[in-house]
Amino acid sequence: MKFTEEHEWLDEEDGVVTVGITEHAAEQLGDIVFVELPEVGAEVSKDDEIVVIESVKAASDILAPLDGEIVEVNEALVDEPSKINEDPMGAAWFFKMKPADTSQMDDYMDEAAYKAFID
Repeated sequence: MKFTEEHEWLDEEDGVVTVGITEHAAEQLGDIVFVELPEVGAEVSKDDEIVVIESVKAASDILAPLDGEIVEVNEALVDEPSKINEDPMGAAWFFKMKPADTSQMDDYMDEAAYKAFID
C-alpha cells in the first residue's frame, strides 16, 4: 500500500490500483454527506480533480494519483457516503484504475513514512 501527501491510499493488485482516503483524512473531514465519483472509462491524468467529497465541515476534491483509466467505481458510496467514515481503508474505496505507468507509485510513501508525515 502507498500513501499520498493528500491523504489518499493506493493498493495495487494485478495491474489495477484501488484508491481511497485514509482514516486520518476521514477524521479531518468529519461526517461525509455526499460523494461524486468519476465515470468508468474516463482517462485521467495525475493530479486531475476526479472525486468530490462533501462533509458537514467542508468540500474536498480527490486528485488522480496516477495517469490511467478508471475501470470501476464504488457506487455504494453514492447512496451511503457515511461508509467513508466507517471504513475508509477498506470497503469505502472510491475507484479502481488501470495505471498507464505503475512506476508513478514509487513517488508515494509507504505506511511508516505516512504515519511519520501525519504525526
